[in-house]
Amino acid sequence: MSLGPHARNQDLAGPDLSRQNLSHQDLARQARLVTPLAAANRGGRGALTNASGRFEPLARERFDDGWDEPDELPPFRTETTLERAMTIITRNQSPDIPFDRSINPYRGCEHGCSYCYARPSHAYLGLSPGLDFESRLFAKPNAAELLARELADPKYAPREIALGANTDPYQPIERQHRITRQVLEVLARAGHPVTIVTKSALITRDIDILTPMAAQGLARVAVSITTLDGTLARRMEPRAPTPRRRLEAVRALAAAGIPVSVLMAPIIPAINDHEIESLLEAAREAGAGDAGYVLLRLPHELRELFREWLLTHYPGKLRHVMSLVQSTRGGRDYVANFGERQRGSGYFAEMIAKRFRLACTRLGLGRRAAGRLRTDLFRRPGITGEQMSLF
Repeated sequence: MSLGPHARNQDLAGPDLSRQNLSHQDLARQARLVTPLAAANRGGRGALTNASGRFEPLARERFDDGWDEPDELPPFRTETTLERAMTIITRNQSPDIPFDRSINPYRGCEHGCSYCYARPSHAYLGLSPGLDFESRLFAKPNAAELLARELADPKYAPREIALGANTDPYQPIERQHRITRQVLEVLARAGHPVTIVTKSALITRDIDILTPMAAQGLARVAVSITTLDGTLARRMEPRAPTPRRRLEAVRALAAAGIPVSVLMAPIIPAINDHEIESLLEAAREAGAGDAGYVLLRLPHELRELFREWLLTHYPGKLRHVMSLVQSTRGGRDYVANFGERQRGSGYFAEMIAKRFRLACTRLGLGRRAAGRLRTDLFRRPGITGEQMSLF
């Protein structure tokens, strides 16, 4: 058995699709996917392969060399590396999102969502956007310390900080590292506004911090729920809490007085778009005051990773799903243009937007949504060990 660039990395899997009506390209993908014992090695992960990232000089694949030796690759285990970050607030100028700064306490995400648009960012670390993204994680234990210093800068002007832009701040390793909680403690002491997006019910652990912040107009939460179907959720988001647990988290947050919305992200044509109305009804019943969505995005390596996921779980839908996706992206897999990348364009994208809007109107979602969070309560942190201002 020949191995790729990282011996643990080349773990490929897939079903026998010989009877499916697939194109030559799809059949080539199928051939790459089929490898004995790969499913056991993956151990409940979302991605099926671990191909090299786009910046690597060599691209290698694992293949059967005919020796029929047993597969010796161990199961993928989550490995967490502690990273001493230099800065913690990330800036952006995107007109597509309602914030210009964010904090990512971690790199990579163990939830393993098959569709995650953040996967390609792991290529910047010399790692694969596939299985590496969900198993080789980085934690930033000095995040709270850095945040206090950056907020203390006399030039800093407060605006909403987003948690959950490129990694889930409440993924499983947060239970051990508690970095997100430490960041919230700094923001609470500073009277600084924060918005959070998460798939995890672990956020209810921090209700004690978020409730007083919300009472001051300083906190808002969005819980990402892509489906109500537990089987589909397990295939798409193998290590995220179940849809039922996420709805329970919405209910708990709303009961604690924290403004909470539900984010259906992504909507995947012919996979979960039929659930728009029922999912919004469940969100409203749980106490959500607002809702939003994002149409499936497939940047960089995610184009192939998502096709591999479809080939394995929904081979008969592959061509139909990708045809609809491309119809919302000008005939391509993805268009990164501002104003288009989140919602797409074309007839199908317009139909999704209209259905979502009508359902929200009928259910009253958005009517209780608050405006921008307050910034007038901001108190610049004092940094221990530094000379204080005389004025």
